[in-house]
Amino acid sequence: MDKKFAVFTVIFTFGVIALASFFIKSQPKNTAAPEAVFLNDAQALVESKDFDWGRIDYSGGKVKANFSIKNQGGGTLKLRNVRTSCHCTQARVTIEGSASPYFGMNSVSSWVGEVAPAGEANLEVVFDPAYHGPGGIGPINRFVEVETSDKNNKKLEFVTRGIVVK
Repeated sequence: MDKKFAVFTVIFTFGVIALASFFIKSQPKNTAAPEAVFLNDAQALVESKDFDWGRIDYSGGKVKANFSIKNQGGGTLKLRNVRTSCHCTQARVTIEGSASPYFGMNSVSSWVGEVAPAGEANLEVVFDPAYHGPGGIGPINRFVEVETSDKNNKKLEFVTRGIVVK
C-alpha cells in the first residue's frame, strides 16, 4: 500500500506541475501598450510629393526642386535606394547639414540616411534640360523614388514636371 501511495503522489505531483505550467504559458505576456509600440516606429511625413517647374529654358542651366521628408514617429527613419527615372535627373538627400552623394537612374549605393524622431531630411532634385539635346524640347515628367524604413510608406515617389522651351 505504501508503494501505491508513493506512486500516486508522484503522478499527482507531476500532473499538478504540468497543469500549472500549461496555465502559465497560456496567459498573455505583459507587453507595452499599443501607443508605446507606435512611438518606437519611424513615420515618414511628406507634405508635397509633386513639383511643377512650369517653363524651363533649354539653355538656362539646371533647375532644382526641394522636398521635405519629416520623421513624425518615435524611431529612427532610414532612407535608402534613391533612384531617378532618367539620366537627366539627379537627386540627393541632406540630413542635419550632411549631404548624400548625387543619385541617378542606375545608381546603386550602400548609402543609408538616418532621420531622428522629429527630424527632417531635404530631398533635392536636379533636372538638366539640355541633357537630351534639342530633341528634348517639350513637356517632361521625372520621378524620384526613395525607400524608407516606415512600414506604412516603404517607398516614397516624388514627381517633377515642366515644359522645356527654347
